[in-house]
Order: sequence, then C-alpha cells, then structure tokens
Amino acid sequence: MQRIAALLRHSAEGLFAALFPADCRLCQVPLWDFSRLPVCPDCLQKIKAFDVDRCRICGEVLAARGATVLIDPERAGLCPVCQSSRPAYGRALAHGPYEGALRDLIHLLKYDRVRTAARPLGVLLAEAIRSEDLGERPLLVPVPLHRAKYRLRGFNQAEEIARVALRLTGIDLDPHALVRRRATVSQTGMTPLQRRDNVRGAFAVRPRARQALAGRNIILVDDVMTTGATAHECARVLLRAGAAQVWVATAARVTRMIATQSLEGKTAMPPAATGTDAGRWD
Repeated sequence: MQRIAALLRHSAEGLFAALFPADCRLCQVPLWDFSRLPVCPDCLQKIKAFDVDRCRICGEVLAARGATVLIDPERAGLCPVCQSSRPAYGRALAHGPYEGALRDLIHLLKYDRVRTAARPLGVLLAEAIRSEDLGERPLLVPVPLHRAKYRLRGFNQAEEIARVALRLTGIDLDPHALVRRRATVSQTGMTPLQRRDNVRGAFAVRPRARQALAGRNIILVDDVMTTGATAHECARVLLRAGAAQVWVATAARVTRMIATQSLEGKTAMPPAATGTDAGRWD
C-alpha cells in the first residue's frame, strides 16, 4: 500500500508540475507561457553537445587531439580501454556530456517523474541517431528496469525517450525485447571485475523477441551512459540472441572528466552516474 500511495503521489506531483508550472524546475525563473514541460527555453538552449574528440567506440572523451593515432590504424581514435578490450557493442552515441541543464533534465524525468521531459531528451537522442548510418531495418530496444524499480517509478525512462525517437525517426521499437531478470546493487566503490560481475546475467532476451531480433541492427537506448557495463551486458545478450550489430544511443554520456571532478568534490555525482551502469567491460 505504501508503494501504491507513493506512486500515486509522485504521479500527481508530476502531472501538476506539467499542467500548472509556476517556475522553471531547473533555474526557478517564473514561467509565463503555458507548457506541458516546466522548463524555460533558456535552460533548454543551455544543453551542450559534445564538441571534442571522442573514442569512436565507447564515446569517451579523448585526452588530447590525435593522442590515440597509432601505427596500427585499427586502434586510431580509440580510448586506452577500447584499445585493449573492446565492448560487445559497436559504437556508443550520445548528444552531450552529463552535466548542467542536460543532467538536470534527465533528473526531472527520472527522479521527479515529470514524463514530459522525455520529449526534449528524445529529440536529442534522435539527432544523435540520425548522424549515423545504421544500416537497413534498425530496431530501437530500451534498457529495461527491474520490475520492482518499474513499480516504484511507474515508467521506464529509457522507453519514454525511445518512443519520442520512434516518432521522429520512424525506426521500429520493441520496448519488451529485453528483460532485467534480477535487481542489481549500486556499484559505487566496486572494482572493474566486481562491476562486470554485478550486471552479468542480469539481462535476458524474451523468447518471443528472438525472431524479431535475428539479423537486425539494434540501437540500445538509455537516458545516460556512464562507463558502459550495462550497455556491454545488454549488447552481449542481444548478439547471442542473433542480432547482427548493437549500437548504444543515449541522451547523455558521463566522461572521465566529470567523474574526476565528482571525486575531487567539485561536482556532486548524480545517483544515475553511480548506479547500475558504473562499470567497465574488462
């Protein structure tokens, strides 16, 4: 009963905030125009896109321009981790760094349960997807929540964002292709090996989805990617189920610079950045 009451309360708060916004939920400036999204245009315009060299596989920001250009051309443009051990997915796409207005907008959707925030995030995701050649008949597959988390939140933020991208790109969506078989604990303070083990076996492909996945190029959708353990594990099971290739598409990407600033106390690390995606694939 407490979970039901909490869900109803949060849903009512999110609906009220969307229909009767008083102030921008990001900067607290008064909103004078009616909008289903309680965020001012100035905050939306402050969302930053990546404008630096990034690893062509995982999307991590490279230390310096040209720093990874090696004798072996296959390793050029890769971060040190992807040079030594490549993830199961082929490439990770993201609009911008997980900071500032973009981070706050994701929090508005994910933790404040303002579902209208999925619209601008889905637009950013669609822009990232459109920048790539994804081959014929790609398929959007959102990263699933565990059923207990889904009951508590009331929706899957990755699915909400993916549905917006579906409307903008026309790419097919299968919101139930993957299932999270068990809940995973916070990976804060875990070693890379512990993080990998934490998500291993946590995801599975539903039997009825195998035929639809066979030979398809999959776009794995999530709100934010931190270090890629969840993305790697999801891609691994999708490939085993017969997918041809797997890309990862997120609205935001946590970089090592953001994580370092958090550890130094300059920026508070958001809950999503220290949760179930805080692992490496090696």
